[in-house]
Amino acid sequence: MMMKFLRAWTAPNPRARGDNNGIGWGFKSVILYSTQTLTSRNSKDSLFNRISVAGDPRVSMLPILDQWVERGRNVDLYEIKALIKHLREYKRFNHALQLSEWMAHRWNLALSPGDIAVQLDLVSKVHGLEQAEKYFSNIPGPLKTFKVYGALLNCYASNKSLDEAESIMQKMREFGVLRKSLSYNVMLNLYSKMGKQENFNALIQEMEEKGISCYPSTLYIRLNAYAAVPDINGMEKILSLMEANHLFTVDWHAYITAANGYMKAGVTEKSLTMLKKSEQHINGGRGFAYEMLLTLYASLGDKDEVYRIWGLYKKLGKLYNRGYFRMISSLIKLDDLDGAENVLVEWESVNTSFDFDIPNLLINAYSRKGHLEKAEACISRAVERGQRPMAGTWDCLATGYYKDNHMAKAVETMKKAITADQRGWELNRVTLTACVKYLTENGETEAADEFCRLLPENGHLSRRSKNKVNSVKHKTCADIVNKIDGVDLQVEENAHGVVLVPVKTVGHFNELAVGYWGGGAALNDRLPPCFLNSDQSRQKS
Repeated sequence: MMMKFLRAWTAPNPRARGDNNGIGWGFKSVILYSTQTLTSRNSKDSLFNRISVAGDPRVSMLPILDQWVERGRNVDLYEIKALIKHLREYKRFNHALQLSEWMAHRWNLALSPGDIAVQLDLVSKVHGLEQAEKYFSNIPGPLKTFKVYGALLNCYASNKSLDEAESIMQKMREFGVLRKSLSYNVMLNLYSKMGKQENFNALIQEMEEKGISCYPSTLYIRLNAYAAVPDINGMEKILSLMEANHLFTVDWHAYITAANGYMKAGVTEKSLTMLKKSEQHINGGRGFAYEMLLTLYASLGDKDEVYRIWGLYKKLGKLYNRGYFRMISSLIKLDDLDGAENVLVEWESVNTSFDFDIPNLLINAYSRKGHLEKAEACISRAVERGQRPMAGTWDCLATGYYKDNHMAKAVETMKKAITADQRGWELNRVTLTACVKYLTENGETEAADEFCRLLPENGHLSRRSKNKVNSVKHKTCADIVNKIDGVDLQVEENAHGVVLVPVKTVGHFNELAVGYWGGGAALNDRLPPCFLNSDQSRQKS
């Protein structure tokens, strides 16, 4: 059956079909209807389902859309808009932008200010802020409404472009479109994230002077901002205001936020009180609430409460990977590796959706602690289930072998990390350097060269790093790894293991982390040769 269209013009516009950025400008409204019954998204073969399951961001949605239309199937404008909203919720911004542009181009539709605001936001997320600014500059004046300016403000705020965001906010003041709290909330969030407490307080005062209604979202932003500082007085004032307002329902998340603020301030007893209050206000979303409680009780070092919450969580019914991930990470934080192992074994026995991030938690913890046999056992159990360890899995184990001075095993395991299918994983450069140095010192130069060759091929180094490897043939691979993309690196040990991080340089000497090497005047005398540049090596010799 052929699709039919009903077009209704409210104001003819010579720019109704513009080519700027491929956007159809104008005031034309379009209703799409069909002689067939519309396909429900619940149908197995609906357009909604076809696009929903095509999750690879590299795959274009246009062939799916065009094929659907060419076969005479129904296209409903509201379904397309619902799809765009759905894709945005799941952060499939590229696909959402494709649908938005297709909606305008395929049917020569004029976008409403709301549609333009959505598309502006998507352009920023997919193509960057500069392209979003170009898009905005091509929007006709009559369509630059509050929604469109608000979307541009969001773009600047998301990129933490403070000056530009303040400039747009000022224009919105001048145009008289700042009548609601939405844009104020955007700026309050931005000020909070950037630590601009004076600006934050000044904007609150402006809202009060202008009589801008303080909706629950604004109160939550203020509560989060005060808890992040932490400003205990400000936090308690807002929480009391929320509790006293009979039109406002304080949910569990508000008390979680307050508990976090007290914890940051070192007020443990009040933090625990807030967590108890939080439990009393849990209604919907109990699983997520329990996950937050697990994390915070673990941060407070209260193992009994962690297990109590876990017991409540399990009574909800089927548990998913996210819950097991939170529980295992909480027990690791409490140094209860035996308990974490028990939960992992339970997960392995009941869960059919395997996620290597979950055993990786324990593999990493065992590797850091030197319990390498237990780390190996975790990997073996996964392999027996037909799972392939990721680069990060082998990388953690290789670092454990390196710290335990089992260099032969570290080399073999690092080879597995390099060749594992996890492109983009940044291998531990300290361990990698030690492996290359070990091979070189033992006369296995070909194996060392193979290491350096495989790194960029398997996506573990950038293209620039690959060119650097190829251009510095007379330097050892260790030297190359120790200075990637022209950035000097320092050795540090943190919760994730031994790592190299960028440092400033003074002359030829790196300012290394004193806590790791012990510090002192003769700092460079204690550095392994592979961590020194050529000038430092000559000075030592």
